[in-house]
Amino acid sequence: MMRRRDFITLLGGAAAAWPLAVRAQKSPMPVIGFLGSGLPAEWTIILAAFREGLRRAGFADGQNVDIEFRWAENRYERLPTLATDLVRRQVAVIAAIGNSAAALAAKAATATIPVVFASGVDPVAYGLVASLHRPGGNVTGVSFLTSLLVPKQFELLHEIAPKAPLIAVLENPTNPYSGADIREVQDAAHALGRSVHVLNASTEGEIDAAFVAVVQQQAGALQIPGDAFFWTRRERIVALAARHAVPTIYAQREFVEVGGLMSYGADAADWSRLSGGYVARILKGEAPADLPVQQSTKVELVINLKAAKALGLTVPLPLLARADEVIE
Repeated sequence: MMRRRDFITLLGGAAAAWPLAVRAQKSPMPVIGFLGSGLPAEWTIILAAFREGLRRAGFADGQNVDIEFRWAENRYERLPTLATDLVRRQVAVIAAIGNSAAALAAKAATATIPVVFASGVDPVAYGLVASLHRPGGNVTGVSFLTSLLVPKQFELLHEIAPKAPLIAVLENPTNPYSGADIREVQDAAHALGRSVHVLNASTEGEIDAAFVAVVQQQAGALQIPGDAFFWTRRERIVALAARHAVPTIYAQREFVEVGGLMSYGADAADWSRLSGGYVARILKGEAPADLPVQQSTKVELVINLKAAKALGLTVPLPLLARADEVIE
């Protein structure tokens, strides 16, 4: 038979424990703030890989973690305001992946909330981290160093169109980091004794005008470096390249999958998956200052033989042998 004192003690213990249990049940899930520079409909591959990186580490969106999205819709000037909004929301971590401008906006918005980036520029040179091995501060992430691949893209274009007297390169002037890509192209052209003409485009109308200029100036080939605005307009750009019969190399395989000639660049699914994994590690308690910047080393050369045939091009056998994938 339970004594009165024991009953009171038990009741008091239950009363003390009950609020803790209720608080635990009502404790909100951690929130990831996702800062995207483009449009959500165009980021399906990146988002799927990002969620896969989280899932591999035990986090599922809507189950034990929430993701809040802020999209700049290719208007880079909106990124600082969107980053500030995520800071005001007090998210647990900000994922600013796929665009260097998004990463820098997130870094400028907070010195305390962890930021995970995935960027194609040198993160040390652009001030994202103090060093690759010891980032310091609240920022770390994944580097896929797109700018280092730009000279190789030019060389591949030269290889498939060796007689082109002039090669054009498309630049988005609203991207504050496109200048680095242009300098890389110009250096590569100088080394090969080729001439380069830079064309600017930051609207759909300017993309159309750029292809008219390519034809008028008799450029024999075109290089399109990685850029979120171009990536979201890839079907339009590929169609224009086919219509004007311009051999074109791109930085992402998705251009080739919709009919483009060839691409050489980092695998977006790879660096996005790695980014999701780093976000998960931070959610588990690791400090970004102690997480070295990862290198996404998966680089692909993809060639579309159907597009080459339509352009009247014969792809050199050594180039075909080096391709990671050939679309026929």
